[in-house]
Amino acid sequence: MMASSSYKKYILPGLISQSVIIAGGYGTGRELVEYFVNFGSLGGILGMALVTTTLWSLVFAVSYEFARTFKVYDYRSFFKELLGPGWVLYEVCYIVLLLIVLGVVGATSGSIFMQSFGLPPLVGAALFLAGVATLTFFGSYVIEIAMSWWSYLLYAVFLVFLLVGISQVGDQIGASLATGEIKEGWALGGFKYAFYNLGTFPAILFALNYIESRKEAVISGIMTSIITILPGFFLYLVIMGFYPGILDVEVPAYTILGEIAPWLLPVYMVVLFGTMIETGAGFIHAVNERINSWMVDHKGKGLTKANRGVLGGLMALVGLGVASFGLIGLIAKGYGTISWGFFLLHGVALFTLGLYKISKKNAKIPA
Repeated sequence: MMASSSYKKYILPGLISQSVIIAGGYGTGRELVEYFVNFGSLGGILGMALVTTTLWSLVFAVSYEFARTFKVYDYRSFFKELLGPGWVLYEVCYIVLLLIVLGVVGATSGSIFMQSFGLPPLVGAALFLAGVATLTFFGSYVIEIAMSWWSYLLYAVFLVFLLVGISQVGDQIGASLATGEIKEGWALGGFKYAFYNLGTFPAILFALNYIESRKEAVISGIMTSIITILPGFFLYLVIMGFYPGILDVEVPAYTILGEIAPWLLPVYMVVLFGTMIETGAGFIHAVNERINSWMVDHKGKGLTKANRGVLGGLMALVGLGVASFGLIGLIAKGYGTISWGFFLLHGVALFTLGLYKISKKNAKIPA
């Protein structure tokens, strides 16, 4: 199935997106509380469905068409084509986001093994480092396969989570949703969530070269949005079974599983750990592709597997360093600003300069 053309065009980009986004998007459940649950039982659903999913569909669809039109499948090439010399501003935003994400997933990887299995955090950190280095060593093809299969496993775990939640607290879920509570700010919450996660887009670019037409780009963009948000929606529904008491819980997913399905918690943690590796590898692979593009342009040859693996390991090590020295909080203070940077440099630029350049390019192609 994974070798089929339709799978690579319509499903693969979504699975990669979901694999990279989950670590900072909804893995712990806290992100869903901050951007959706805080705005009421119905307000959160409106923010998720009407704002986030719609924005993602639009941005992914046009981004995929831009990549297809100009044959740009790494973020250096993509944003140089879109922004001209201003692409450097995007790279600054991306590198800052990379540091934040690697710091967060590096720290979380260590804590997962300590909390779940009583092992020293160093064990989780070492496995994270080894996993990232291995995936980046083997490159695009192996990353495609790893992210695809792990996404299926993750979907299965989230589906079981939902079914157990419905069986255990279904009445509470129904009661929370029945209130139809909508709080002011739900649209802005969905907007912020959409754009702070848009920084993961470079990790998807390498898998877009299978798309051959505008129709395929649009369908694939919409599918990416749906595939990416659906596990988050499953978790949102379960969270409703503990609303509003869950609002002040630091890690809602762990707390809920501990109450309704303790047996599922170790499985969830292992799957989440694997996703941390995927997230780190996805972000770093995007940087490797950017470096490879520069090397091909300036030196006539790209990165070797060994180069990719070493760079992947070094960047993961930097992430662990960021986590261990407590710099995450310092860097994360600028996270909101970074989100607005992605909105301007990707969202606004895409729907102004991007659409104009696509139109201009197509006008030059004889009918």
